Amino acid sequence: MNDQLRDRILGSFYGVALGDAMGMPSELWPRERVLAHFGEITKFLPGPDGHFVVDGYVAGQVTDDTQQTLMLAGAIIAENGQVVAETVAKHIVAWADRVGASDGYFLGPSSAKAIEALRNGASPWETGKTGETNGASMRIASVGLLSSPRDITLLVDRVEASAVASHHTDVAISGASLIAGVIAAAVESPSSEPLDERIDSVLESGYVAAAIGFQRGERVVAGSVAKKAMLAARIARSTSSDTDFLQELYDVVGASVATTDSVPAAVGLFVRSGGNPVRSAYLAANLGGDTDTIGAIAGGMCGALSGLKSIPAHYIEILNAVNDLGFEAIADSFVGYRTASAAS
Repeated sequence: MNDQLRDRILGSFYGVALGDAMGMPSELWPRERVLAHFGEITKFLPGPDGHFVVDGYVAGQVTDDTQQTLMLAGAIIAENGQVVAETVAKHIVAWADRVGASDGYFLGPSSAKAIEALRNGASPWETGKTGETNGASMRIASVGLLSSPRDITLLVDRVEASAVASHHTDVAISGASLIAGVIAAAVESPSSEPLDERIDSVLESGYVAAAIGFQRGERVVAGSVAKKAMLAARIARSTSSDTDFLQELYDVVGASVATTDSVPAAVGLFVRSGGNPVRSAYLAANLGGDTDTIGAIAGGMCGALSGLKSIPAHYIEILNAVNDLGFEAIADSFVGYRTASAAS
């Protein structure tokens, strides 16, 4: 069982990086521009010349989505398997300072505002009260991999602690809880069951977590992430071609940095790809909008369901050659936390 657990945990981490790096070149471009410039993205590509975020990035390079996933994993390891809001806040600021994230357009709007306030000594329980964008969801795989789907309230507690410094709003916590709930359940999903049943089952865990998360944080004007994700899942299963699916997802669900767009869009990719991290990454890269983040979120869910074995070795080799990831050591720690929790 530990071999499968490690495979699923590594699959999720590498799924985040795969979706992030594949979606990097088309990040934040409208779908029309993605189609006109690339035609179709089917492999790692460098950032386009003149791109306002990723100009100069090399093929296979990850962005802040994977970096913040690693940051959160490091904060969890620093607390021996616990999610402590103050520790997460310290790690966010340290990461931002280390990579120069506050320069240029690297950070999302919620994270940028929160990090500046944290640097000035504000409490992490005060800095995220306006954060509605997808920063909490893009890094949340670590919480899902840490948590059991049998204690959804504890999972949401951990999500809230991971999100509070930058995204302490009901919609942000709901979206991150949905993704964490799916990943927590996917890690334990029996591979012997029919694929569609597995996908529906893990999504249900996510929807339950999203409902609990929607009662946390500051109330803002936002619709239900879970209901919109259900719509995305229906679109994924009812559209004939991938081209039509991506256009419908972009037009109806949306692909912006808003949690209410990007989390449901990622769910649509998860369903459409059948939990396959590579196919999900291709779909995300060609969607348009916040392609790297949507790809990272979907990849984390897909990898947790299908495992590292579902990602061809050459993708893993490129990701490790280009980036400083260290997922294997992190996965070993998370296997220990999860098995210890199950035994207690």
